[in-house]
Amino acid sequence: MKKILILGASGFIGNALYKELYPYFNTHGTYRTDNAFFARNKQFHQWDVERESISFLLENLRPNVIVSALRGNFDAQISAHFEIIDYILSNRNTKLIFLSSANVFDAFTNYPSYEYDKTLSQSIYGRFKIKIENALLRLPNHKYVIARVPMVYGANSPRVLEIKKQIKEHEAIEVFSNVVVNATTEQKLTQQLHYIINRQKQGVFHLGSNDLIHHNDLVAEICEALGEKKPFLMNVFDSNFDRFLAVLPKDNLLPKNLQISIQEVVASTLVT
Repeated sequence: MKKILILGASGFIGNALYKELYPYFNTHGTYRTDNAFFARNKQFHQWDVERESISFLLENLRPNVIVSALRGNFDAQISAHFEIIDYILSNRNTKLIFLSSANVFDAFTNYPSYEYDKTLSQSIYGRFKIKIENALLRLPNHKYVIARVPMVYGANSPRVLEIKKQIKEHEAIEVFSNVVVNATTEQKLTQQLHYIINRQKQGVFHLGSNDLIHHNDLVAEICEALGEKKPFLMNVFDSNFDRFLAVLPKDNLLPKNLQISIQEVVASTLVT
């Protein structure tokens, strides 16, 4: 049975992916801070990216697939990923799936981005992701998957929970009226990653919806789906023109049942 190690399996996306994969694969995950629930699960391993090398864990588990859903200090993450790259180069049957971000394109404002477009970022976060991506792109294709992910929603997602809290407490919800985005849900994202692992896919994937929407319209539609037809939206304008922060799939299309639309993203906020 294929062995999978999810780095950051205690986080929102990492834990959703663990739940998706563990019935089908020998799935392991890492968590950082002391947690009795994870400690009782023998498939979970405590590891601190800022203080510990990943090499010892990799040598002990010897996973076939490493999925990086890490958060935390950027320098520590970069060091860990370079250790992982050294490991997968010396282990023939191991590959890395790196969860990247639409922010690797945040310097391009006039159009959405596709899988093999040039990356360029003005943000620290985007440049951090690009640094790891560039290291992976120098590897043989079968050694990596770069999965670029837009904003993630869903009934239990941090974004939707925050919107629910703001609605309940009559707080302003910050929206970006001139930013055009696409989005996804944790359920669809984990299904897509499951498919990529199962079919041994390689290369760069854009795991967002096939259509676009202004950010303020997306949040307004989510609020309406949650029963709030007149939410208190605080519009933030960072330019005088529309700008795009969207990763559209084109070259590496997944099957239709694994694609998603903005309408489905909005509907997912009601599913618990």
